[in-house]
Amino acid sequence: MSLPPTTTSPAAGGRGTSETEGTASERRQGSRTRSIIEWVVVIAGALIVALLIKAFLIQAFYIPSESMVPALGVGDRVLVNKLSYRLHDVNRGDLVVFERPEGDQSQNVKDLIKRVVGLPGERIVIKDNAVWIDGARLAENYLPAGTLTEQGSRAQCLDESPCVVPEDAVWVMGDNREHSFDSRYFGPIEENTIVGRAFLRIWPLGDVGFL
Repeated sequence: MSLPPTTTSPAAGGRGTSETEGTASERRQGSRTRSIIEWVVVIAGALIVALLIKAFLIQAFYIPSESMVPALGVGDRVLVNKLSYRLHDVNRGDLVVFERPEGDQSQNVKDLIKRVVGLPGERIVIKDNAVWIDGARLAENYLPAGTLTEQGSRAQCLDESPCVVPEDAVWVMGDNREHSFDSRYFGPIEENTIVGRAFLRIWPLGDVGFL
């Protein structure tokens, strides 16, 4: 006696289709979840790297005043290498960003940018509208022709009483001498207050370049 052919009931076929669709839906949901997690990890990693770079390597700064004209104008943005002075000493002519001297309420900014003019142990005299260091007139080729360097209110740097830069400190001045609040007014700055060396202007785009 032969057995009747086996047939699949509609109910069984329906259950098979539902299970297949459910498995595919779960796979798609799992794939979306993994993609979201991957993106969260990538974004979090990028933020951490950016914060580490800002804290230890390079940071952008905004120029708030005209004290460094013509080298830097108001509104310019520069990149500052925060690692420079862990690798070598501060050099004359460097453009440095440093913490605003304590007690200075002249500007509503946290950090200032000036040029290093005097180094530790040097004797500074201001006369004949120029800077003299250890008895020799300082050649400041970065200054516009006709720039006048006058005494400030902090101390009179005269031949008979020069301004001596302490050890672990530097004397800083703005290139726009007639409109710069600098060491002539707040004295030398300690090297440990220097944030870093400005090395690249990144704004405006037409003036992008190394400093």
